[in-house]
Amino acid sequence: MNELLNNWHEVVKNGDAKLLKSILNKKAVFYSPILFKPQKGRKVVMAYLLSAAKMFNDAGFHYVKEVVNQKEAVLEFNAEIDGIHIDGVDIITWNEQGLITEFKVMIRPLKAIEKVGEKMKSHLEDMTLWDKLKLKMT
Repeated sequence: MNELLNNWHEVVKNGDAKLLKSILNKKAVFYSPILFKPQKGRKVVMAYLLSAAKMFNDAGFHYVKEVVNQKEAVLEFNAEIDGIHIDGVDIITWNEQGLITEFKVMIRPLKAIEKVGEKMKSHLEDMTLWDKLKLKMT
């Protein structure tokens, strides 16, 4: 596994905002399974990814398969929230400098998408997450 993916696994495991910032391109784009429009820019992408890491931390989140080439990876995952089984994939693209330029999440089934949307909204509205994010980024 490459260094970027090792760092990503560390971010998922520990919610390390400083490490996440170091592996994200300033113009990174996040594609959510919930939102229609892509979310652009390192700060916004960090907020979504850290929130997801926090949400999935208590959900038995684990990667079950990884397909990796020179500039992209597809990481399949499973989790369970409130009795709803979640199947998903993270599609990660990076540049020549080894920084994530695009992060796309796809989730199934529909009940899982609805549950993740509900939980993510709750986490993102939690102002303490935003405050912590601001502190760690300065």
